Amino acid sequence: MPYQRRSRRPSHPMDIRNSFLGALLSLSSQSGLAQDYIYVQDAPRIPEPMVFDMVRPLGAKKGELEANMLVQRNLSGPHRSVNGGPEVEYAIADGFALELELPVDDLHVAEYKLGVQGTFGTFAGGRAVHGVQYLGVYDRASPRWENSLTYLLGYRFDHRWSTMTMIGIGNVVGGRARGNLLFNHSTFYDISDATTLGFEINTHRGAGRYTLLMPQVHQALTGSLKLQAGLGVVRGRSAAWRPQVAFRLIREF
Repeated sequence: MPYQRRSRRPSHPMDIRNSFLGALLSLSSQSGLAQDYIYVQDAPRIPEPMVFDMVRPLGAKKGELEANMLVQRNLSGPHRSVNGGPEVEYAIADGFALELELPVDDLHVAEYKLGVQGTFGTFAGGRAVHGVQYLGVYDRASPRWENSLTYLLGYRFDHRWSTMTMIGIGNVVGGRARGNLLFNHSTFYDISDATTLGFEINTHRGAGRYTLLMPQVHQALTGSLKLQAGLGVVRGRSAAWRPQVAFRLIREF
Protein backbone atom coordinates (compact mmCIF):
# COMPACT_ATOMS: atom_id res chain seq x y z
CA MET A 1 0.00 0.00 0.00
CA PRO A 2 1.34 3.52 -0.77
CA TYR A 3 2.68 5.45 2.17
CA GLN A 4 0.41 7.78 4.14
CA ARG A 5 1.53 10.79 6.12
CA ARG A 6 0.54 10.70 9.79
CA SER A 7 -2.02 13.27 10.84
CA ARG A 8 -1.61 15.22 14.07
CA ARG A 9 -5.25 14.61 14.94
CA PRO A 10 -7.32 11.43 14.67
CA SER A 11 -9.09 10.91 11.38
CA HIS A 12 -11.53 8.35 10.16
CA PRO A 13 -9.73 5.69 8.03
CA MET A 14 -12.11 6.36 5.10
CA ASP A 15 -11.35 10.08 5.25
CA ILE A 16 -7.63 9.41 5.13
CA ARG A 17 -8.05 7.02 2.22
CA ASN A 18 -10.24 9.45 0.23
CA SER A 19 -7.88 12.36 0.89
CA PHE A 20 -4.87 10.33 -0.15
CA LEU A 21 -6.50 9.05 -3.34
CA GLY A 22 -7.63 12.56 -4.22
CA ALA A 23 -4.13 13.96 -3.78
CA LEU A 24 -2.63 11.11 -5.80
CA LEU A 25 -5.08 11.54 -8.67
CA SER A 26 -4.34 15.25 -8.71
CA LEU A 27 -0.61 14.55 -8.79
CA SER A 28 -1.02 12.00 -11.58
CA SER A 29 -3.05 14.37 -13.71
CA GLN A 30 -0.39 17.06 -13.38
CA SER A 31 2.67 14.85 -13.90
CA GLY A 32 1.36 12.11 -16.16
CA LEU A 33 2.48 9.45 -13.66
CA ALA A 34 -0.11 6.92 -12.52
CA GLN A 35 -0.35 5.33 -9.10
CA ASP A 36 0.77 1.94 -10.36
CA TYR A 37 3.87 3.60 -11.81
CA ILE A 38 5.01 5.01 -8.46
CA TYR A 39 4.20 1.84 -6.53
CA VAL A 40 4.40 -1.79 -7.61
CA GLN A 41 2.14 -3.94 -5.45
CA ASP A 42 3.35 -3.32 -1.86
CA ALA A 43 6.78 -1.85 -2.68
CA PRO A 44 7.85 1.52 -4.08
CA ARG A 45 8.92 1.37 -7.70
CA ILE A 46 12.70 1.86 -7.88
CA PRO A 47 14.47 1.57 -11.25
CA GLU A 48 17.27 -0.99 -11.51
CA PRO A 49 20.87 0.13 -12.08
CA MET A 50 22.05 -0.58 -15.62
CA VAL A 51 25.56 -1.95 -14.97
CA PHE A 52 25.22 -3.62 -11.56
CA ASP A 53 21.98 -5.35 -12.45
CA MET A 54 19.60 -6.68 -9.80
CA VAL A 55 17.71 -9.98 -9.81
CA ARG A 56 14.33 -8.35 -10.58
CA PRO A 57 13.25 -5.21 -8.68
CA LEU A 58 12.83 -5.50 -4.91
CA GLY A 59 9.30 -6.60 -4.11
CA ALA A 60 9.00 -8.72 -7.25
CA LYS A 61 5.96 -10.98 -7.38
CA LYS A 62 5.90 -14.72 -8.03
CA GLY A 63 5.98 -15.58 -11.72
CA GLU A 64 7.76 -12.47 -12.98
CA LEU A 65 10.16 -13.42 -15.78
CA GLU A 66 12.79 -11.32 -17.54
CA ALA A 67 15.55 -11.85 -20.09
CA ASN A 68 18.13 -9.17 -20.79
CA MET A 69 21.48 -8.56 -22.42
CA LEU A 70 24.22 -6.15 -21.28
CA VAL A 71 26.96 -4.89 -23.60
CA GLN A 72 29.92 -2.75 -22.39
CA ARG A 73 32.99 -1.53 -24.26
CA ASN A 74 35.81 0.90 -23.52
CA LEU A 75 36.29 3.50 -26.25
CA SER A 76 40.02 4.04 -25.64
CA GLY A 77 43.00 2.33 -24.04
CA PRO A 78 44.41 -1.17 -24.51
CA HIS A 79 41.37 -3.06 -23.16
CA ARG A 80 38.55 -2.61 -25.66
CA SER A 81 36.98 -6.05 -25.58
CA VAL A 82 33.19 -6.36 -25.52
CA ASN A 83 31.90 -7.37 -22.08
CA GLY A 84 28.47 -8.15 -20.70
CA GLY A 85 26.31 -11.16 -21.39
CA PRO A 86 22.77 -12.56 -21.49
CA GLU A 87 20.81 -13.41 -18.36
CA VAL A 88 17.43 -14.74 -17.28
CA GLU A 89 15.68 -13.66 -14.07
CA TYR A 90 12.65 -15.35 -12.50
CA ALA A 91 10.73 -14.70 -9.28
CA ILE A 92 9.99 -18.12 -7.80
CA ALA A 93 8.06 -16.57 -4.89
CA ASP A 94 6.94 -13.15 -3.76
CA GLY A 95 10.08 -11.16 -2.94
CA PHE A 96 12.44 -14.00 -3.92
CA ALA A 97 14.11 -14.28 -7.35
CA LEU A 98 16.81 -16.27 -9.12
CA GLU A 99 19.15 -15.32 -11.96
CA LEU A 100 21.32 -17.25 -14.40
CA GLU A 101 23.90 -15.29 -16.40
CA LEU A 102 26.66 -16.02 -18.91
CA PRO A 103 29.22 -13.16 -18.62
CA VAL A 104 31.24 -12.78 -21.81
CA ASP A 105 34.62 -11.26 -22.60
CA ASP A 106 35.19 -10.37 -26.25
CA LEU A 107 32.22 -12.55 -27.25
CA HIS A 108 33.53 -15.64 -25.41
CA VAL A 109 31.77 -17.00 -22.31
CA ALA A 110 34.21 -16.26 -19.48
CA GLU A 111 32.09 -17.15 -16.42
CA TYR A 112 28.93 -18.80 -15.17
CA LYS A 113 26.95 -16.70 -12.72
CA LEU A 114 24.12 -17.56 -10.32
CA GLY A 115 22.18 -14.84 -8.50
CA VAL A 116 19.74 -15.11 -5.60
CA GLN A 117 17.86 -12.10 -4.27
CA GLY A 118 15.41 -11.70 -1.41
CA THR A 119 13.28 -8.76 -0.27
CA PHE A 120 13.08 -8.04 3.46
CA GLY A 121 10.16 -5.60 3.16
CA THR A 122 9.37 -1.90 3.27
CA PHE A 123 9.75 0.81 5.91
CA ALA A 124 9.71 4.62 6.26
CA GLY A 125 5.99 4.67 5.55
CA GLY A 126 6.36 2.58 2.40
CA ARG A 127 8.94 4.87 0.79
CA ALA A 128 11.88 2.50 1.37
CA VAL A 129 12.41 -1.15 0.46
CA HIS A 130 15.42 -3.32 1.26
CA GLY A 131 16.78 -6.79 0.66
CA VAL A 132 19.87 -8.88 0.02
CA GLN A 133 21.57 -10.30 -3.06
CA TYR A 134 23.98 -13.22 -3.39
CA LEU A 135 26.07 -13.76 -6.53
CA GLY A 136 28.10 -16.87 -7.20
CA VAL A 137 30.54 -16.75 -10.13
CA TYR A 138 32.51 -19.64 -11.63
CA ASP A 139 35.58 -18.34 -13.48
CA ARG A 140 36.33 -20.71 -16.35
CA ALA A 141 39.95 -19.56 -16.74
CA SER A 142 41.04 -20.02 -13.08
CA PRO A 143 39.01 -22.22 -12.52
CA ARG A 144 37.48 -21.14 -9.21
CA TRP A 145 34.19 -20.16 -7.57
CA GLU A 146 33.81 -16.61 -6.20
CA ASN A 147 31.03 -15.26 -4.02
CA SER A 148 29.59 -11.87 -3.15
CA LEU A 149 26.89 -10.73 -0.73
CA THR A 150 25.27 -7.31 -1.03
CA TYR A 151 22.68 -5.36 0.96
CA LEU A 152 20.16 -3.47 -1.18
CA LEU A 153 18.32 -0.30 -0.16
CA GLY A 154 15.88 1.55 -2.40
CA TYR A 155 14.18 4.82 -1.51
CA ARG A 156 11.55 6.86 -3.34
CA PHE A 157 11.54 10.53 -2.40
CA ASP A 158 8.57 11.52 -4.57
CA HIS A 159 7.02 10.75 -7.95
CA ARG A 160 10.23 11.88 -9.72
CA TRP A 161 13.29 11.12 -7.57
CA SER A 162 14.48 7.75 -6.25
CA THR A 163 17.75 6.02 -5.32
CA MET A 164 19.11 2.49 -5.13
CA THR A 165 22.15 1.74 -2.96
CA MET A 166 24.01 -1.59 -2.91
CA ILE A 167 26.89 -2.30 -0.53
CA GLY A 168 28.62 -5.55 0.36
CA ILE A 169 31.70 -7.72 0.05
CA GLY A 170 32.90 -9.68 -2.96
CA ASN A 171 35.67 -11.84 -4.36
CA VAL A 172 35.21 -14.38 -1.57
CA VAL A 173 36.97 -17.63 -2.51
CA GLY A 174 36.77 -20.74 -0.39
CA GLY A 175 35.19 -18.84 2.48
CA ARG A 176 37.98 -16.24 2.59
CA ALA A 177 37.42 -12.63 1.57
CA ARG A 178 40.18 -11.04 -0.47
CA GLY A 179 39.28 -7.51 0.56
CA ASN A 180 36.85 -6.37 -2.14
CA LEU A 181 34.33 -3.84 -0.91
CA LEU A 182 31.45 -3.50 -3.37
CA PHE A 183 29.49 -0.27 -3.61
CA ASN A 184 26.94 0.84 -6.16
CA HIS A 185 24.73 3.90 -5.87
CA SER A 186 22.26 5.10 -8.48
CA THR A 187 20.13 8.24 -8.49
CA PHE A 188 17.10 8.30 -10.78
CA TYR A 189 14.82 11.01 -12.12
CA ASP A 190 11.59 9.93 -13.82
CA ILE A 191 10.77 12.25 -16.70
CA SER A 192 7.63 10.26 -17.51
CA ASP A 193 6.24 6.78 -17.08
CA ALA A 194 8.36 5.71 -20.08
CA THR A 195 11.62 7.62 -19.61
CA THR A 196 14.03 7.73 -16.66
CA LEU A 197 17.40 9.44 -16.33
CA GLY A 198 19.99 7.92 -14.00
CA PHE A 199 23.52 8.34 -12.71
CA GLU A 200 25.29 5.18 -11.48
CA ILE A 201 28.46 4.98 -9.40
CA ASN A 202 29.95 1.50 -9.25
CA THR A 203 33.17 0.86 -7.36
CA HIS A 204 35.21 -2.07 -6.03
CA ARG A 205 37.84 -1.47 -3.37
CA GLY A 206 40.64 -3.91 -2.56
CA ALA A 207 42.30 -6.47 -4.79
CA GLY A 208 40.05 -5.67 -7.75
CA ARG A 209 40.10 -1.87 -7.57
CA TYR A 210 37.68 -0.40 -10.09
CA THR A 211 35.45 2.69 -10.43
CA LEU A 212 32.75 3.41 -12.98
CA LEU A 213 30.69 6.61 -13.42
CA MET A 214 27.79 6.04 -15.79
CA PRO A 215 25.10 8.58 -16.73
CA GLN A 216 22.26 6.66 -18.35
CA VAL A 217 18.77 6.78 -19.78
CA HIS A 218 16.08 4.11 -19.40
CA GLN A 219 13.45 4.05 -22.13
CA ALA A 220 10.37 1.85 -22.45
CA LEU A 221 10.04 0.87 -26.11
CA THR A 222 6.85 -1.17 -25.68
CA GLY A 223 4.90 -2.50 -22.73
CA SER A 224 7.38 -5.36 -22.30
CA LEU A 225 10.55 -4.15 -24.04
CA LYS A 226 12.96 -1.65 -22.47
CA LEU A 227 16.33 -0.18 -23.37
CA GLN A 228 18.94 1.24 -21.00
CA ALA A 229 21.90 3.11 -22.50
CA GLY A 230 24.76 5.14 -21.11
CA LEU A 231 28.09 6.82 -21.82
CA GLY A 232 30.48 7.20 -18.89
CA VAL A 233 34.04 6.75 -17.69
CA VAL A 234 35.86 3.88 -15.99
CA ARG A 235 39.18 3.51 -14.20
CA GLY A 236 40.93 0.35 -13.06
CA ARG A 237 43.89 -0.05 -10.71
CA SER A 238 46.73 2.36 -11.61
CA ALA A 239 45.04 3.33 -14.87
CA ALA A 240 43.71 6.50 -16.45
CA TRP A 241 40.03 7.27 -16.82
CA ARG A 242 38.65 5.77 -20.03
CA PRO A 243 35.34 6.50 -21.78
CA GLN A 244 32.94 3.55 -21.83
CA VAL A 245 29.66 2.95 -23.63
CA ALA A 246 27.06 0.49 -22.38
CA PHE A 247 23.52 -0.60 -23.06
CA ARG A 248 21.11 -3.22 -21.75
CA LEU A 249 18.11 -4.55 -23.68
CA ILE A 250 15.34 -5.96 -21.44
CA ARG A 251 12.38 -8.17 -22.32
CA GLU A 252 9.76 -8.95 -19.67
CA PHE A 253 7.31 -11.80 -20.05
